[in-house]
Amino acid sequence: MKLRSALTALALVLAPGAAVAGGASAAAASAGAVAVTKISHATATSMFREAGVTWSSSGGCSDRNTPTCTSFDQLNLATAQGAQTLKRATGCALNITGGTETGHASGTYSHWNGYKLDYGKNTCVTNYVKSTFTYIGLRGDGAPQYRSASGNVYADEGNHWDVLYYNCGGC
Repeated sequence: MKLRSALTALALVLAPGAAVAGGASAAAASAGAVAVTKISHATATSMFREAGVTWSSSGGCSDRNTPTCTSFDQLNLATAQGAQTLKRATGCALNITGGTETGHASGTYSHWNGYKLDYGKNTCVTNYVKSTFTYIGLRGDGAPQYRSASGNVYADEGNHWDVLYYNCGGC
């Protein structure tokens, strides 16, 4: 119980109002695994708003189970912090077009599992990624990939950036 309290307290310090999903028992279940803090849509949008990050949805909604929505339910805290870090580092307009909603590719490090965000492309973000991060080759689907110094991976999918956050990017 002490571990649960400590992890909950840590999560609240990192993101006031954040909901901790799975609790300490889920984290402790896999020895040596780093706990992943999940946040709600409301917490994520508050964090994004504070940093000047915008978001849009082709369906004008935020239902996680609707592919045309843009949802942040069950987003990893580190992913939300990564968006804040990118916005602050670049000073660019940053608009999220894809979150944790259904309809993206599956896998452990997926949108659904809270590790990825999609950003609308603009010249400012594209120039920053290509001049600051290391080109690491093509992804299996042919998308050029760039790795940040912190290890996060930015894939150029043509009309948007698909970003895999392993961490908050130096938050």
